[in-house]
Amino acid sequence: MAEEKIKIKMNVQGKVQGVGFRYMTKMLADELKVTGGVWNEADGSVSIEAIGDYATLAKFIEKVKASPSPFGKVTHTTINKDANIKDCQSFSVRN
Repeated sequence: MAEEKIKIKMNVQGKVQGVGFRYMTKMLADELKVTGGVWNEADGSVSIEAIGDYATLAKFIEKVKASPSPFGKVTHTTINKDANIKDCQSFSVRN
């Protein structure tokens, strides 16, 4: 039996734009087999929708909080479950 998929929405604040954060987040998601997407917000933050099992998402969140980009710095995150996130087959960088 497959583990239940959990859907979360994250907002990440700090030095997260202009440092390769979205693309490094995609590489991390691909490595962990997390699906969803990442995009910049007008306020300088980055939003992420992520779908995966509990253990995988816990590891993904931990690594995002530590900044997947060596030039980035995460100062604050907000994480909420969101059952309305659409299922997808991959993880994408969105505009």
